[in-house]
Amino acid sequence: MTSAQWPPRRTPARPHPPWPGPDLDALTGLRSGKPSFYPEYRVSAVRLRRVILALERISAALVRTMEGSEALVRAVVDAAADHLSADWVAFALVDGQLKDARPRHLVLGPDGVEWSRLDLVPANVRAHVEAVRSGGEDGAPADPAHDDTHDRATARCHLHVPVRLDGRSIGGFVAWTPSDREIDDTDHSVMRILAGQTAAALQNCALLERSERLYARTARQAADLRSRNDELQETQAELGAARQREVLDSERHRIARELHDSVTQYALSAGMHIELCRSEILSQEGENTARLVGHLDTAKALTRSAVEQLRSAIYALNHSESEDKDLPAMLRQLSTVHMPDELRVEVRIGGGPVPLPAEAEQSLFRIAGEALFNTAMHADASRAVIRLAYRADGVRLTVSDDGKGSPEEIRRSLKASALSGPSGEHRGLGNMQTRAIEMGGTLTFRRARMGGLQVQVDIPLAGGRS
Repeated sequence: MTSAQWPPRRTPARPHPPWPGPDLDALTGLRSGKPSFYPEYRVSAVRLRRVILALERISAALVRTMEGSEALVRAVVDAAADHLSADWVAFALVDGQLKDARPRHLVLGPDGVEWSRLDLVPANVRAHVEAVRSGGEDGAPADPAHDDTHDRATARCHLHVPVRLDGRSIGGFVAWTPSDREIDDTDHSVMRILAGQTAAALQNCALLERSERLYARTARQAADLRSRNDELQETQAELGAARQREVLDSERHRIARELHDSVTQYALSAGMHIELCRSEILSQEGENTARLVGHLDTAKALTRSAVEQLRSAIYALNHSESEDKDLPAMLRQLSTVHMPDELRVEVRIGGGPVPLPAEAEQSLFRIAGEALFNTAMHADASRAVIRLAYRADGVRLTVSDDGKGSPEEIRRSLKASALSGPSGEHRGLGNMQTRAIEMGGTLTFRRARMGGLQVQVDIPLAGGRS
């Protein structure tokens, strides 16, 4: 071997690029990759397994974030105690930081027993927890008598890792291991990773809990808004219906006034002139006198009927649907207004009255009024009975008389009114049938026990009565 070959030239080592990840040397304890350091490989393998198990514990703890801060704190303290095989592990948050996080401190003693009362734990443990809560950066107690970090042997079994968030200390881990379990650089690295992830996880818990509270409050507000909107729509509908009733009532009263001030007066004047002509004709003699008097008597009767019909129509128009009366009261009042002197009307109520929708009561009232009007004008009756029966499954209204009306003739007239259209005769019968159908009921005509005609309306009750 020539001198040029000895000593062998060493090739300058290339500079390694900066590694942004964790300090693997600190995690594994491995400083060289040469095969001559095999014992260190064995030690590093053990440490690597410890690191992997610790990271698994940390990952398992951090998934408890969704369960809330309490479950998270217990999980990370358990992970720290398992990794360090610690006798005592304490976690505490600085007063005023992460105010919503609970618990504010947690202490695990030997065998993983949780100590809920801080005044019962050893004095040095309590002193370190209070130091962390007060915001001490190093977690050392203010009282030197409780500071166990100055003794070298004790320091190798003691660990304090601050928990930082956005550059500020929000808490810390404090741990004490048995004398045969010294804390090395790997433990410090693992605990720093745990502390950093705990800070982020606690902040996520706070944000999650806050968002859940905001969501719950928003849901309550949305439900309240929906309820208020429904109430507003109902109020608007009621106001619209009230306004419509007001307009209809105003128009009905106007028509009633017009009928009273014009048509009724004209009919009364016509009756007066007919009576004057009849008196003059009776004072004269002649063969045509009897015939003329007969025609005038007929005209007088027709005029009287027209006046009675007008008065009934005026009464119906003046009594609007907005009056605060129940159906029996309206029927009793109907039987006493503008009826001929020779017609006696009775009203009978059967069963316990139940409240009906306003539209149903008004429809039944109109049907009874139309039937009674037909009895007074066309049946030549002396007695009429209005019956209103409240049953378990519905309501029945009947108007019966002792007149000369025929059910067959009424049914033919009703059929003819349907064929002739709105401008045809017997429109009142068609209106009665339409009102009954709109209520989901039926309208029938039959012979009354009194000998005349009976008009019967049956309407169902919604859901029946219990």
